[in-house]
Amino acid sequence: MPLLIDNYFQPGWRLRVVTCAACEWEGDSRAMTLEPHEDLSEYLCPQCEDIVLVVHHPDLAQVRAAAAAGHPEAIEQLALMQEYLSRK
Repeated sequence: MPLLIDNYFQPGWRLRVVTCAACEWEGDSRAMTLEPHEDLSEYLCPQCEDIVLVVHHPDLAQVRAAAAAGHPEAIEQLALMQEYLSRK
């Protein structure tokens, strides 16, 4: 079963070492293959392509909350989202 990250802004998930249930490869998200989707991203094992990690994308409310708490990536994302929304 893949590791599920519900809180995108949770510290450390990108560097967390996980083990592939299918082939026992170990590593973090930087070594995995990213498969982005609309609401989430799947990270695949680089050896057997089994899904090892699933990360839910944050919604606007979560980005705003994380930005208000001072999370640097959320601050950047919020600025991009606001720029996009202002063009509509």
